[in-house]
Order: sequence, then structure tokens, then C-alpha cells
Amino acid sequence: MEIHLFRMFSEVFKRHQKDEADALFIVGTKTTTPSLAAVSSAPVKPWLFSRVLALLGFSFGLLTLLFLVFHSNKAVPGMIFIGSLAVPFSLAIMFFEINVYKNISVFQATEVFLIGGIASLVATMVLYEIIPSGNGTDLMSALAIGFIEETAKMLIIGYFINSFRLNYIFNGLLVGACVGAGFAVFETSGYTSQFGLVTLFVRSWQSIGTHTIWSAIVGAAIILAKERRKPVKEKRSFAQSF
Repeated sequence: MEIHLFRMFSEVFKRHQKDEADALFIVGTKTTTPSLAAVSSAPVKPWLFSRVLALLGFSFGLLTLLFLVFHSNKAVPGMIFIGSLAVPFSLAIMFFEINVYKNISVFQATEVFLIGGIASLVATMVLYEIIPSGNGTDLMSALAIGFIEETAKMLIIGYFINSFRLNYIFNGLLVGACVGAGFAVFETSGYTSQFGLVTLFVRSWQSIGTHTIWSAIVGAAIILAKERRKPVKEKRSFAQSF
């Protein structure tokens, strides 16, 4: 499978029918998972994620209008939810499209997004209790925080990869992206509740290059660390992934 970066997003600017979008989600079951021989070797060209991003972005715009023009504080929870969700969730949809093996269902991806995202936050908190992370403002503290968070997500990603018995790099990318997206959504929501809407406007668009992408890379690395399709062990996963 070849990925041509400059042609990868060419379908984004073309018109697509609703049936095409529906077909992308009807995958991952016993009757809709193609055989390896049927997997296409054509360049991967995701497009649905852009529509999801546009939909969520438009929804966020309407909520912002409701808040700024009509001064409705009832719009704030919706702004926090949609603003935190838009970019990470759209990226997760992109990796769902990229998974050409079509062996992970929407339900499984949602499970990883929700449970994996929350579980990775719990694992992060546990590691914070074990590993000193400083005050979060100097270089060493920032490095420690990054190490803790990525290690926590790696453990959860590895669990789901083993649980689903996945063996392909595109599978690892998707599982990693879903865990990272869930982590990003819940983390941004928490920070916004603590520090205000300014935090949401800063973190929402910046999430395009943070947890979701990095966790997808970790997921792919864990797949590469597997030997002969056997469940990957934590020690070997940590050594080879990093």
C-alpha cells in the first residue's frame, strides 16, 4: 500500500454522495470485512473527515454566535464539547478511512475513543503519582510530562491492539488515533472548564498536531514491535516503540 501525500487529500474537494459516506462506516463485521485479496492497493484518499470537521466547525460557530450575540451562558457547555471534539474526532475519522483493511467497526472505534481516552487519562494520573513531573513550566518538567502522557497512552493502545488481535500498521494507526483523540477531547474540556473559553480557542485548533497524531504513530510502532503476530508484551513494546 502506497501513500502519496500530495494526492492523498484530492477527494476532499470533490462531490460525494451520501451512500458513499454510509459505505465507509459499514465495515468491521463478519460480513463486511474484506479478505486480504480483496483489499485495494490504490492510493488512500480519505475525504469524509473534512465533512465531519466542517459540520462540527459550523456547529461550534452557531454556538459561539449564540453566546456572543445573545449572551446565552447555556451555549457554553456545548461550545466546550464541540470545540474540544472537532479536530481530534475528525482526525480519528480520517484514520478510520485510511484503514483499508476495514476490520475495525464503528462500534469498536467508538469504544477505543471513549474508554481508551478516559483510561489513558487515568493511567496518566497514576504515573504522575509515581514519576515526579515538576511544575510544568520548565524544560525538564515539560519533558517529564510528555514522557508520562505518551507512556500512559501507549499502554492503553497496546491493550486494545492485543484485545482486538490486530496485526496491520493501518490498524495500529487507527487505534492509536482513537485513544489520542479521546485523550485530547477530555483533556481540553477539563482545561477549558478550569481556565475559561480562551483555553478552548487556543487548544482546539492546535490539537491537529498533538495527541491524536502522536498516538497514531505510537499505535503503528506497537504493531511493528509485534513478533509473528503474537500479543505484544509491555517490555518489548516500550523498547521497540521508543
